[in-house]
Amino acid sequence: MHINGKAFRTIWFDKKDQTVKIIDQTKLPHKFEIINLKTTKDAINAIKTMKVRGAPLIGATAAYGIVLAIIEKNNPEFINKSSEDFIKSRPTAINLKWAVNRMLKKLSGVNNKEVLKIALEEASSICEEDVKFCENIGLHGLKIIEEIYNKKKNTVNILTHCNAGWLATIDWGTATSPIYHAHKKGIKVHVWVDETRPRNQGAFLTSFELNEEGVPNTIIADNTGGILMQRGEVDMCIVGTDRTIATGDVANKIGTYLKALAAKDNNVPFYVALPSSTIDWETTDLKKIPIEERDSKELSYIEGLDENNNVKKVLIYPKKSKTMNLAFDVTPAQYVTGLITEKGVCEASKEGLKKLFK
Repeated sequence: MHINGKAFRTIWFDKKDQTVKIIDQTKLPHKFEIINLKTTKDAINAIKTMKVRGAPLIGATAAYGIVLAIIEKNNPEFINKSSEDFIKSRPTAINLKWAVNRMLKKLSGVNNKEVLKIALEEASSICEEDVKFCENIGLHGLKIIEEIYNKKKNTVNILTHCNAGWLATIDWGTATSPIYHAHKKGIKVHVWVDETRPRNQGAFLTSFELNEEGVPNTIIADNTGGILMQRGEVDMCIVGTDRTIATGDVANKIGTYLKALAAKDNNVPFYVALPSSTIDWETTDLKKIPIEERDSKELSYIEGLDENNNVKKVLIYPKKSKTMNLAFDVTPAQYVTGLITEKGVCEASKEGLKKLFK
């Protein structure tokens, strides 16, 4: 996808200086900055501080983090310790554990002379696979948008939450991929972009990338979606997910559950877009999904441009007030119309997933 008309991916390896390059997403939308990850500590910090975020991109960063561990200190103990640290860095996103385990499995039994080469190839494969998966998610989701458009013969209004765009993956995105495919095909789409407090990933990232691709969009406060659905101004919802368990229950950015409830009450289709790397096949109880609780300052402080075009962070709550910052919630499968995956669309259930992923 594009920034200022130039094609980018969210992460890549620079063989010349042996570093991993990422777009620092904490600086968007006000500054576009590419930074280098030189060590495992850099990569773990990038994940923890959300310089990279989104389940697929976090997984890719961890995969390249294993590459950095090999460059830094090529011994099994250090690589295993680094792997554990990566998995602990963001507990809810299952892609993190999936990518690390995939890297370790690939490197098992490989001799020291070959290990860096094999690691780089596998990390690259994880990224290329994600791009293809997200592209396929877009093609399957496009059919749903086309059906609505053919019936409506007018602009399809889509509501999304948080950022499940190309900035959350390697390219294309999950929830945005069907939107980009529809836009490229000439179908009129308009996106209602949830601001997504506390980190404003909808306003800061989703609207930013939609603007760059020329997709019409409007930022709304998180609590506005319900009344728009009541008014008939939302044709469908598409969100991403950080972990979807074997029963079809979906963990995603805090506030997703409330959107699903509103959609159910107003007969608005509610879809979840995800690559299979985001499926947690081992968990069957939604209460067992670990929910990350982040620094309360993400709630009490907000960042933006002042009148002089300088980026400033300001306190918006009373100094004595306590805050609670849960990063995710869980939407039970019964509120999900369907799961859009790289293999097609299925029912959000154990049976639906098993049918698609035999």
